[in-house]
Amino acid sequence: MPESWVVSGEQPTRTTPSRTTLILIVSPLVVLTIAAYVGDALAPDLVNRNPLLLIILNARSRNLALVTNQIDTIPYYVIGTVRLLLSDPLFYLLGWWYGDAAVKWAERNTRTLGDTLRWIERNFKTWGVPLVFAMPNNIVCLFAGAARMRPAVFIVANVSGTILRLYLIRVLGRTFSGPIDQLLEFISTYRTPLLVLSVGVVVFTLFSERKRGGGELSGLTHLPDEVEPESAGQADTIDGTGRADETDGRGTTEGPRD
Repeated sequence: MPESWVVSGEQPTRTTPSRTTLILIVSPLVVLTIAAYVGDALAPDLVNRNPLLLIILNARSRNLALVTNQIDTIPYYVIGTVRLLLSDPLFYLLGWWYGDAAVKWAERNTRTLGDTLRWIERNFKTWGVPLVFAMPNNIVCLFAGAARMRPAVFIVANVSGTILRLYLIRVLGRTFSGPIDQLLEFISTYRTPLLVLSVGVVVFTLFSERKRGGGELSGLTHLPDEVEPESAGQADTIDGTGRADETDGRGTTEGPRD
């Protein structure tokens, strides 16, 4: 990763925030995750009756594609951009503050990503900015913070990539407006059974994750307890192999970061 993308020079020990600050960062992430589950559960009802509320709750790509033709341009871009960006700086801060401890937390709580996660780890040093631009999701933003990507670079790549994503979905929605309208009509016709099905799927998913002791919501609620012990006395970042630099036991890295 070019030096202009990250904080230059030898880095000091990572200064982690107080537990109160960490909880203040994690709490809105928990709220956003719960909102996303609610959006998934109520999608068959909201997609036709209240499309703006649907993307406020969960602005995943399929929801945006379904409602884009029902929403005026300004509300679509404003609400879509804000909703998609809300969690990104929070994950960036977690990576910035906790480095390898945050990366290990992500590994433990995103096992279903498998090879994709490992590829991002291995190649983030080289492809960090393009990844933030093309895939501005929670994990990539966390890696950006752990790699100490410059805040200005992160913000520009993150915001521009998010707006481009919304634009492409808008174009896609206009191009395939006919099939989308037919799908919306189908959802409206069978709204009640589809609503029961979607609520059931979300409840089953949450129950299964709770039973296994995993899942996104569980991972976030346990994040403060998981990252603080691992990050104590460490100063680390993602290196060229996608792993964190080891500390020398005194809280400083053995060499300068890129």
